[in-house]
Amino acid sequence: MTKILITGGAGFIGSNIAKFYLERGNEVIILDNLSRKGVEYNLEWLRNIGNFDFIKADVRDKKFMEELLRDNNDIDIIFHEAAQVAVTTSVQDPVLDFETNVVGTFNILESMRKHLKKAILVYASTNKVYGDLSYLNIIEKEKRYEFEDNRYKYGLGEDINLDFHSPYGCSKGSADQYVRDYHRIYGLKTIVFRQSCIYGTRQIGLEDQGWVAWFIIRLILNKPVSIYGTGKQVRDILFIDDLLEAYDLAIKNINITQGKIYNIGGGYENSLSLLELIDLLKELSHKDLDYDFSDWRPGDQKIFISDNTLIKGDLKWEPKINYRSGIEKIYHWILENKDFISSIVENNV
Repeated sequence: MTKILITGGAGFIGSNIAKFYLERGNEVIILDNLSRKGVEYNLEWLRNIGNFDFIKADVRDKKFMEELLRDNNDIDIIFHEAAQVAVTTSVQDPVLDFETNVVGTFNILESMRKHLKKAILVYASTNKVYGDLSYLNIIEKEKRYEFEDNRYKYGLGEDINLDFHSPYGCSKGSADQYVRDYHRIYGLKTIVFRQSCIYGTRQIGLEDQGWVAWFIIRLILNKPVSIYGTGKQVRDILFIDDLLEAYDLAIKNINITQGKIYNIGGGYENSLSLLELIDLLKELSHKDLDYDFSDWRPGDQKIFISDNTLIKGDLKWEPKINYRSGIEKIYHWILENKDFISSIVENNV
């Protein structure tokens, strides 16, 4: 039986990881400080799937994290999903952002170095480590932005320049590099995933994070949204099930993946702009989403599409769930759970 620790395990990605491994009969420990509203519902949901240990704690607590890993030195895999996840929050409170994303990650790495060198660490990074990409030539079309340069016909690869922009970009990028270097210097089995927009069931989007879910929630609740920028900004979206398959394949092929960094997203075929999402939601729901426009937010990218070439080559992985069927899945999940989602969202607006 594999023993797995998931930091941020009560959140959207973390709870889906827990489900994935509980259903396969593994021993799961969930660590979460429960700071995000509504995550307690995910714990209730998981208790109907399997038995797991829950620890209410914070990765910023260096002493606690070291004792936890020392006392559980038989852990095989750590999924590090605990993070401050919003650019806007990082601008408002850069200290919290730094302590959570950099110090929290460093605490895990140091504790592993001392007590858990044989374990695998999967770190959830972000496309925000590449900055606003303002140096790229971008074409503006009726409903979306596109790359002008044919070099990016498959999206952006791991070889483009790092350009941390916003406290969030700085903190996630710093942690990303620490994770990689602890493989090179100390031999830890680490894997970094620079994730584009991940979406799916159990995601309760808010205005500053989880935009696909946020737009759907606001539509279902008959509430307006603010679009920051033109609405033509493009992202490639990846359904949670496809991300979990990539995580699992990376672990099973650790001899290939350790020490590597992977861009991962839906790719060109699963890319859409905010305006295109609004059109799709109208087609799906037969309702109009009420929206207005506001100024661009710091570090926002007009377009990011992940070039998945490296991870496809290493793991023979590619997304299976296209964005239309994925959006239908999350739309129906939000519709079915409208009441409890409404209570969470209304308390966070």
